[in-house]
Amino acid sequence: MRVRRAGPSAVLLELDDDDAVFAAYDLLSAARADGTLTASEIVPAARTVLIDGVTSPDRITTLLKTRGPSTPSPAAGSSPTIKIPTWYDGEDLDDVAALWNTDRAGVIAVHTGTEFRVAFCGFAPGFAYLTGLDQRFHVPRRPSPRTRVPVGTVALAGLYSGVYPTASPGGWQCIGRTQAVLFDLEVDPPALLAPGASVRFVEVG
Repeated sequence: MRVRRAGPSAVLLELDDDDAVFAAYDLLSAARADGTLTASEIVPAARTVLIDGVTSPDRITTLLKTRGPSTPSPAAGSSPTIKIPTWYDGEDLDDVAALWNTDRAGVIAVHTGTEFRVAFCGFAPGFAYLTGLDQRFHVPRRPSPRTRVPVGTVALAGLYSGVYPTASPGGWQCIGRTQAVLFDLEVDPPALLAPGASVRFVEVG
């Protein structure tokens, strides 16, 4: 782990993998909740955690040394699992089945049987990168991205699963669709899926 200053009041942690990011995010979020840490934002990404609004950046290093993040804490214990009703009829479902050496039912069983966790958000408002798939189920992006992926499309790419919150170009493998609203400015908070949340996909029909 590397700790870097990012401007006058922010610290950037560079970490080795998802588990290290989760562990650091959980530790720092708990420290902010109990008043041990003062920070305006804690933002996880693929291999980093940014802590902004820190009154004493050295406090981050002290916390990490004394509490030492090692393994991520279970997301399910902190909040209810968010369930995403899903129709598994995506254009790439058969291609994913071939990559996994199974059939459509096998893909559905793996995807609905996995407890995902929101690693971080990005790409578009409300787009959450979900981890949890076993490494043998990681899939490549499509060789040629689509110019338009419909809103609510459930897809896979690399180690991640995700749901397109709006219609947009995209190169992920499309396996299904949902009517769940991922981002709505009229709701507080506007994003359905926030970092650390536990997520399960539930087959419809």
